Amino acid sequence: MTSSPTLRAPGQDPARAARPRVHRAWWVALAGFVAMVGSAGFRSVPGVLIDPLHEEFGWSHGTIGAAVSINLVLFGLFSPFAAALMDRFGIRPVLTVALVLLASGSGLTVLMTEVWQLWLLWGLVVGVGAGSISMAFIATLVNRWFVARRGLVSGVLTAAGATGQLVFLPAVAWLATHHGWRVPALVVAGTALLVLPLVLLVVRDHPHELGLEAYGATEGEPTQPRAARSGNAATMALSGLVEAARTRTFWLLAGGFAVCGASTNGLVGTHFVPAAHDHGMPLTAAAGLLAVIGIVDIVGTIGSGFLTDRVDPRILLAVYYTLRGLSLMALPALFGPDVQPSMWAFIIFYGLDWVATVPPTVALCQQHFGDRAPVVFGWVFASHQVGAAVAATGAGLVRDTHGSYDFAWLGAGALCLVATALSLLVPRVRLRTGLAGQPLGG
Repeated sequence: MTSSPTLRAPGQDPARAARPRVHRAWWVALAGFVAMVGSAGFRSVPGVLIDPLHEEFGWSHGTIGAAVSINLVLFGLFSPFAAALMDRFGIRPVLTVALVLLASGSGLTVLMTEVWQLWLLWGLVVGVGAGSISMAFIATLVNRWFVARRGLVSGVLTAAGATGQLVFLPAVAWLATHHGWRVPALVVAGTALLVLPLVLLVVRDHPHELGLEAYGATEGEPTQPRAARSGNAATMALSGLVEAARTRTFWLLAGGFAVCGASTNGLVGTHFVPAAHDHGMPLTAAAGLLAVIGIVDIVGTIGSGFLTDRVDPRILLAVYYTLRGLSLMALPALFGPDVQPSMWAFIIFYGLDWVATVPPTVALCQQHFGDRAPVVFGWVFASHQVGAAVAATGAGLVRDTHGSYDFAWLGAGALCLVATALSLLVPRVRLRTGLAGQPLGG
């Protein structure tokens, strides 16, 4: 007996009928989201533990801030090399190694007794691991797996990194207060390891490995399989920098993003808790405020991704930097032993703008640099982390010299207004926001 052929509606595509109802790109994005949250955990620890480490080892705020600076610089500088490594070996292997480095660097800190060990573990090991799961990773994943909704997905993944860094803070502060600073370091190490199985099971390098097109690709605009790369990853990353550095757009984006890093991770992320503590606020309360920034940031960054698909990203950047600068200038007057309504207003307002700059910056890199966008954005993000490192050390020195962080807040606010001008000077391109094409110059 012969079986009857499977019936289907006239004109129905068999391949389309076999496709899952939820495109695999969304599952890969979900795994990327969890990886970003997990990798961000350890980066939340230094800001909360500045005072406990100062009390146990006698290290100054500037010394501890220098360790954070090493972490921030390597976090940024390794990002373009991580993008090149993902291009050479694939996304999943790089993520796996990065999570192991994060877990190792976090766990081994419990054994440190000298300041050079602090710099080695918080700086080198965690900096390289975190730099592999950073904004260049977002650009790589979005470029390969999405054609439509790139701005939205960039916003969601960016929110994962920023939110993961901040929502851990209350738990870290509570554990440090009641059980010492070593316990939260071990907890974060375990969290990084828990993310590994999800990455190994779900993440794939390119949709064509599964016989799929990227999400939103049309018949007239299919995505091409990733070409095999045989070159050295370092050479690929450096050549991307050389090519991008010949354009004015790169320097404008890098300059603005350096200010972004200085006014977020470097200053607020590292020094908000000790600054609030200087005014009599308990560590747990100050850490809770930063956690609220992380929660509010989800709305702000996803909303920014939504707007980036519809509004000129240069205008968005100008608005974000202006509002951030004005809010930072007002912050010194808001500190006190208790959390007043004015401080809540700052936290919510500033939280909406925490990393809202990332989706429009990614979009501008895609518009101007096409297939090179992930590596180029990696270098733009490196400038973000250099700015953060300068602010982390500089604000600590300001505190050691003047006994207050006031000048640091005011200086960061003024720099944000400079970033506004830089954003408006980025050349306009005639390309639908969020779609990467061939390099368009600038």
